[in-house]
Amino acid sequence: MSDRKQINDFYNYLKLEEKEQSTIEKYLSEIQNFILWLGERSITKNIIFEWKEYLCQSNYQASTINAKLSILNKFLCFMGMSEYKVKYLKIQKKLFCSTEKELKKEEYERLLKIANSEGKMRLSLLIETICATGIRVSEVKYITVKAIQIGRADISLKGKIRTILLPNKLCKKLIRYAKKQNIISGEIFLTRNKKGISRRQIWAEMKALCKKANVAPSKVFPHNLRHLFARTFYRVYKDVSKLADVLGHSNINTTRIYLISTGIEHTERMEKLGLIL
Repeated sequence: MSDRKQINDFYNYLKLEEKEQSTIEKYLSEIQNFILWLGERSITKNIIFEWKEYLCQSNYQASTINAKLSILNKFLCFMGMSEYKVKYLKIQKKLFCSTEKELKKEEYERLLKIANSEGKMRLSLLIETICATGIRVSEVKYITVKAIQIGRADISLKGKIRTILLPNKLCKKLIRYAKKQNIISGEIFLTRNKKGISRRQIWAEMKALCKKANVAPSKVFPHNLRHLFARTFYRVYKDVSKLADVLGHSNINTTRIYLISTGIEHTERMEKLGLIL
């Protein structure tokens, strides 16, 4: 197969589907890995089975393998080879999540405290903005001067537009920050070169706080702030449908994944059953 041409055509196809650039890059990376593994062989059903087996033997988590297979299936459909699509691994629904990865509110507060003590105001406000609104890291660009002035941000992503309400206290903080940084229009969170801050930079700056904040690095990444928002929102309002709307989820089952309790919480509930005499 003509690797370069197929990759370019697939790229254009994903663009037409209005996929986020970060999503497109992930798709292309996975397909390039598959093509590299494929070598000079032709695609057949048996070859696809071999790829699935290869992934299963590579110490990936089942969810990661299914994500890779999903991308490959999409590529196969694009290539007119839908008959070669492979089934996903069956995964038992999780009853609880690992405590090693759950960011607690007190840990979140320690991260903010360290960021502020080190004069990292942009980072502190960025962490607060993601955690107080539940936005994705790719949606940070929609936090603009106009948005903080009117108290809401209109986010366009994945072919959908949703409105996020910004807490008044947060808006006041961001207005003061924008004024201090002489930002009079456009995005609030900018680099020194006045460009939008990247996902990678946000990740790196957050990780740099871990040691002093005494928070495990495995817990500190932008999406975990979104999870903390979701859990906190649900504890207060007990409305998963509303939460799904706020997070921008089309499928409410995706939202439920955010609300899985920790192993400790699950154990406490089991103890309350009173079945051990």
